Amino acid sequence: MGPGVSTTTDKIIVDRSRSHRNRAVSRAVRATRERLQTATGTSPAFERDMLLLYIDAVLNGALVMPLLVFAITGLGLYLTRDPAFIAWGLLALSLHAISILLAKHVRKNGLEPEEVRRWHRLLLAAQVLMGGGWAVFALQQCDACGGNSFDFYKGTVLLVVLCVTSIGALMLRNAVLYAFLPTVAALVYNATRKPEPIVLGMTAFISVALVFLVFITKRMRQTSRQLLSFQSEKDDLIAELEVAKSMSDEARRRAEEANLAKSRFLASMSHELRTPLNAILGFSEVMSTEVLGPLNNPVYKEYTADIHNSGKHLLNLINEILDLSRIEAGKYDLSEEAIRLVDICEDCIGMVQLRARAKNISIGEQFETDMPDVWADEKAMRQVVLNLLSNAVKFTPQGGEITVKVGWTAGGGQYLSIRDNGPGIPEEEIPIVLSAFGQGAIAIKSAEQGTGLGLPIVQAILAKHNGEFILKSKLREGTEAIAILPAKRVLQSLPPVEEIKTVAPRRRSFA
Repeated sequence: MGPGVSTTTDKIIVDRSRSHRNRAVSRAVRATRERLQTATGTSPAFERDMLLLYIDAVLNGALVMPLLVFAITGLGLYLTRDPAFIAWGLLALSLHAISILLAKHVRKNGLEPEEVRRWHRLLLAAQVLMGGGWAVFALQQCDACGGNSFDFYKGTVLLVVLCVTSIGALMLRNAVLYAFLPTVAALVYNATRKPEPIVLGMTAFISVALVFLVFITKRMRQTSRQLLSFQSEKDDLIAELEVAKSMSDEARRRAEEANLAKSRFLASMSHELRTPLNAILGFSEVMSTEVLGPLNNPVYKEYTADIHNSGKHLLNLINEILDLSRIEAGKYDLSEEAIRLVDICEDCIGMVQLRARAKNISIGEQFETDMPDVWADEKAMRQVVLNLLSNAVKFTPQGGEITVKVGWTAGGGQYLSIRDNGPGIPEEEIPIVLSAFGQGAIAIKSAEQGTGLGLPIVQAILAKHNGEFILKSKLREGTEAIAILPAKRVLQSLPPVEEIKTVAPRRRSFA
């Protein structure tokens, strides 16, 4: 046993020496559960994640806004020939640099959960300052420009900048609204001073576009928050599954080790348990039959008969437990040979015939003719048939009927069916009956109680033969037990091998 296995004799299945591996993961899972279950509104953890995503977007797109400012400044100089656009370009670049510096500071020093709100306000203030720069741009005038070309230029630029800002500041809550409120205020101011159709239309168009983009960015933020929530829940579930799998693997390993140790112990105790029981059975039989002389007290003779019957019952119980333990321990080796399933059934019927006649039970036979041999362990198959017949005789009432069938399966195998008209088993109790030491309610009330190991042994033996066991039963309709051997166990008659003339070997020349 490895060093990581606990040597304590307590009943805790999971090894305590390995608990430190799961402690940190369990703590994280527990904290996340509480956060997800008790949080109202947007989780602070999600706000931090979204703020970090915004900072990444600012740093990754740091050159987009300067290039846009250079283009706007150059086009403005071309249209107006006014050096004031150069001053505005420097102002816009300076205001944009504030956002870049703040984002770099957060990336370098990290973002603690308690600092999320403060940095959110600072980054939002930087967006407002940048919005003030666009408001200054919206207030620019060009007296030398003819027509409405300059107003059209300003409207196009502001619309493009609004779209770019909406994409870049998507993860910063209320950034688009606060950044362009000063610009809309400047446009409204221009519209009051110069109530021309193009100015009014431009103001209305940008205002509607701002409302629409604020709505779109809000919905996209909600979607992003849901995606983060799903990602967090997925990570938590993965962590919880890892903990559960680790605990399950440890529990299964300990249970398998305990079960294997039990099976090995019982399998090795065959001689130690059977030898004294055989002595008890032999001596009690000698005393009950009065081989060495009569017993003076008749009560002693009854006692010896009781001792003999109890010893036989105990020996049968031990034999069944040892058989099942040997199978579980992998020490049940099959001694396979060609046998006829019909012959085994006939022999076993003869062995239980006395018990059946004592209860006035008739046993009917329905055997297919000319059934070929099967490749199986004769002793094991006899045990299967005897267990099933004994159960049928045990639970069939006085004057009942038992039908034994042997025939072909649809897949080319052979089957054995034993059906009785006893009280039956409720469908919900069939899994209990098929488990080790499991007994149904009728078996518990019956005077002939068994050990509950007969059917598990039958299942295990058939599994060793690659077969299958099926139990069908209904209340007040009887029970049918079906043992199936696969087609590869059936020995079909094969044609004789034709003789092939041998070819004389060629003589080799080494000349």
